[in-house]
Formats: sequence, C-alpha cells, structure tokens
Amino acid sequence: MTTPYASEAFLHQILAKAQAAQASDIHLRVGQPPGARVHGDIVYFRAEPLKPEDTEAVARLVLARRPAVLGALGSLREVDVSYEAEGLGRFRVHVYLQRGTIALVLRLIPAKIPSFEALGVPPAARGFADKSRGLVLVVGAAGQGKTTTLASMLAHIVEAHPRHVVTVEDPIEFVHDGGRATVSQREVGSDTESFASGVRAALRQDPNVLLVGEIRDAATLEAVLQAAETGHLVLSSLPTPDVGRTVRRLLAMGPTPEETRERLSACLQGIVAQRLLPRREGGGLVLASEVLVATGAVRGAIERPEGNPSLRELMEKGVTPSGMQTFAMHVERLVAEGLVHADVARAATQL
Repeated sequence: MTTPYASEAFLHQILAKAQAAQASDIHLRVGQPPGARVHGDIVYFRAEPLKPEDTEAVARLVLARRPAVLGALGSLREVDVSYEAEGLGRFRVHVYLQRGTIALVLRLIPAKIPSFEALGVPPAARGFADKSRGLVLVVGAAGQGKTTTLASMLAHIVEAHPRHVVTVEDPIEFVHDGGRATVSQREVGSDTESFASGVRAALRQDPNVLLVGEIRDAATLEAVLQAAETGHLVLSSLPTPDVGRTVRRLLAMGPTPEETRERLSACLQGIVAQRLLPRREGGGLVLASEVLVATGAVRGAIERPEGNPSLRELMEKGVTPSGMQTFAMHVERLVAEGLVHADVARAATQL
C-alpha cells in the first residue's frame, strides 16, 4: 500500500509545521499521530495515527545516504544520523525499534549557531573557548542544550582563532565553515569507526582543537585525556546532570580512580552543567547552569578529596573572581529576575 510518508515533500510539510510551532523534536511512532515537543510538552498533529509502513517510509528517506544501515536496523536496534531538508535546515534523527516497528525522533538543528549571549551561557563558561589546551566538558541530561552550547563554543573558536579544528560527532549536526580556523568534521559510522578511533586518528591530523560528541566509554575517555594531556584543547560532553556526578562518572570509567583523579586534575579546564527550565512568561526555555573552573583549589580537590573542600563548596565560594556557580545559585538569580517561577526553581534544584 502506498503511503504519503514515502514522499519527501510530505515529510517536509510535517517538519515545516513543527518548525513553525517552535518545536525542538518531532516524534513519529506507530499507533499515534506525528507529535512535536513544544516548550517541553508533546503536542500531536491533527492526523491519522501512523502505520508501520509510514514510519518505515520515513526511515528509508532519512537513511537514503546509508542504505546498509537501514538493512541492518533489525540487528542494530537503533541508529543516529543527520538529515538535511532543503529550505528547512538540518535534523538529528534517531531511528529505533519499538514493539517490532520503526520509530523516529527528529531534532531540529538551528540554521544559525546561537551566540553565547542568545543561549545565556555564563561568562566563566565562555572563557573556556579561549583556552589553548586542556579538557572542557558540557554536561546535562538529554535535551538540555549540550550540543548547541558546544557548537557555540566551537563557532567562537572558528571565528576568533587561526587553528585546525577536528570534530568527531555522531551524527554531525551543526556545520562549521568560514572564519579563521580550518575545520574537519567527521561522523561516526561513515567517516570513522567510533569516537575513540576518531580521536586517535585526529591526533595524527595536526589539530589544535578537538570536539568529541560524547565520552561514552573507557576507550573514548582514554583518547580524550591523551589528547588533552598532549597540548590540545578538547571539548566534549557527558549525559550527567551536574558537576559532582560528572567527576564520579569519569572516575568510574577510568582504569583506576587514583590514576583518573591525577590525570583529570592536571588537564581539566572546566565543566558546565546545564538544565533548560520553562520561562515564566512568553513561552520558551531559560538556561540554568552550574560552572566549575579548574582553579588550583579545584585541581587539588579532584586529585586529593580527603582534607580538601568539596567541589560544591568551592563553587559556592568561587563566584569571584573565577565566576563559578552552583545550580541553586543561578536558579535563585533567575527567580529574582522574574525569568523562572519559584516552583520550577525548587523542582530543578532537587534533581
């Protein structure tokens, strides 16, 4: 049976509607109409529930550049790819199986990379992009703007510094060109086998800056630490909710906590943890962030936690001159400025 979803023009109509509604994600799942996440909530289109042939047709469209992946979806179970819709922009697409049928989530990628100011990235975190070496982490749960903040940092580097930038992404989302830097963007699955192998190969490509989409395993962590230790600036992310749990995740991922503490304390430049909160008025989202700057005291607390203040204590005391802050401190300011409702603030700081 022919399905309208086999038409790229029909798919683009759905994407355009979601874009006009300021949606962040589009959900296509059998048994439900197409849905879109708008300002945090899922809303559904006035349409018939999707059938298995509908979602399969969309998967064929978005995986047209990688037909082997579509054929192997039954064994892979899920895959991430990028998709470009002419006149609409780029989308990050997650294709997965649920109840034996194909489902998709398409995330809209802004055509223009937002500035630090537009995102609300705090000044201390903006300074990380001007470092010449070391490790910078942007962390947070899924959908909290990590990729966009990393893209903004990289855009600043590309515009401001004559460097060679190599990215290893899964998939490539924002496209970086122009500016003073030379940028090589590599996609896991098509340009390189994995994050770890991509980073190891990048070290032979004369880079100044590496962007690694996510530290997912011990092999990637080892490659990232090696790159940061050998004089490169490395930007990456983890799906951890705050600074403290980020450090604990890294320590658990490394060969031994002691070795990882020593290496991390030596090369870390900073951590930005993010949460997007509903704006009090007018719709949209507001960025709340926690910022750790690798001062001497912070490095000491990471390497030797016994007998040193905790990272939280250092963030609370390091507002000046380093610009550190906890989530609670930033959310309190957002409430005082009338940007976030007090109830939202309380819920956010209890996560």
